[in-house]
Amino acid sequence: MTDRVLVAVEDSAAGLHTASVAVALAAALGSRLLVVHVVTDGQVLSALGAFAHDRARVAERRRESGASLLRHVAGLARDAGVPVDTLELEGDPAPRILDAARDWTAGLLVLGRAAHVGGGPHEVGPHTRYVLEFADQPVLVVPPA
Repeated sequence: MTDRVLVAVEDSAAGLHTASVAVALAAALGSRLLVVHVVTDGQVLSALGAFAHDRARVAERRRESGASLLRHVAGLARDAGVPVDTLELEGDPAPRILDAARDWTAGLLVLGRAAHVGGGPHEVGPHTRYVLEFADQPVLVVPPA
């Protein structure tokens, strides 16, 4: 039933915790794992404005950081005996995660929840909310460690 698990990761303690939960789940289910990281332009690049050289350097460092994160999580999966693929995307995270889930035919999506987002500790962020609303498959939201 759930032979393909997609986990969306970010470079944070919560993101690595989510990745660890997804690896353990995929190992227990005997599933293949797709680790997805979405690079966004973000506020840093917007704040740099006209400094095109700085913008390019920051964007490249973000891509390098994302690739390093994907290698790390893929290593965790391989160490657990889980077949793993990685995918780095650019753009708006929620729609890109959903596109990847559909293209890869994921049976389960695993996302993290930040410790305190919005008005309180029990709310999910806008990306997770969007995925929860529009996903075609079950979604597991992992609370922070």
